[in-house]
Amino acid sequence: MADSSAFDPQRLLSHKFPEPDFNYTERDAALYALDIGACGRDATDSDELKYAYHEKGQQFIQVLPTFAALISLGSLPNGSDVPVPGLEFDPRLLLHGQQYIEINKPLPSKASLRNEVSLAGLHDKGKAAILELETRSYEKESGELLCMNRMTACLRGAGGFSNPPCPYSYSNYSANQSSVVRISKSQPFAVFEDCTQPAQALLYRLSGDYNSLHADPMVAKVAGLVPYFATTLLLNFRFIKANNSTTTSTSSRGKALEVNYLFYALCRQKVGLRLRHLSLVQTALFQ
Repeated sequence: MADSSAFDPQRLLSHKFPEPDFNYTERDAALYALDIGACGRDATDSDELKYAYHEKGQQFIQVLPTFAALISLGSLPNGSDVPVPGLEFDPRLLLHGQQYIEINKPLPSKASLRNEVSLAGLHDKGKAAILELETRSYEKESGELLCMNRMTACLRGAGGFSNPPCPYSYSNYSANQSSVVRISKSQPFAVFEDCTQPAQALLYRLSGDYNSLHADPMVAKVAGLVPYFATTLLLNFRFIKANNSTTTSTSSRGKALEVNYLFYALCRQKVGLRLRHLSLVQTALFQ
């Protein structure tokens, strides 16, 4: 259970988060695509090569919409340093539970961005706390909103900070943007399978996600896990590939993605993607 003096919802609600900058180049966008599996099976696959190479120059490469998730990585405080009043947790016990992304326009091959971070939700689940942070990313030059991320994290061991009969629960976004994903029981219209590579978790870290759970066996052991790959970031690439293969109009592709992290993947483990709706991704593991 969390120490109530260290985990205080009211202090957290009144906290003004810093506005971190995020800059990326064509190299970062291409490296991300390769990290999550682009051209992993066929280096000449034109559907995937466009994310890493363009004959007219790197400035013309396309950027995967899921690259937007990296923009919000700096929004989550480091629990060990306690940089946010009222929020203390063990970062080794943090699990990324869900990612909601809204893309306002195609991501450019390079950009300088300003992030606005706010608390979107906080829920006491007894043994864990559910933290939701919203990051709105604006282009510095034009001031236009490029994308919005809502990241949901499960802070294990940080729950129990409110009265059990009426556990604390706060959300500041509308019901039609509910973080609860209800997975359809209908048959998927598309199924994709792939296999993670031995060093893929380590490669993915080079894109900026330095969660030790993806690399350090000792940290993973403390968390009761083994080093694993951020499953749905690999699957998001397959989702985009599947989206491109449908008859959905171009204007609607990639506008919004909502992904539940239902499982995690280990090195060399086969993973699958089942599509029931273009706005919903369900992950699965195949032994």
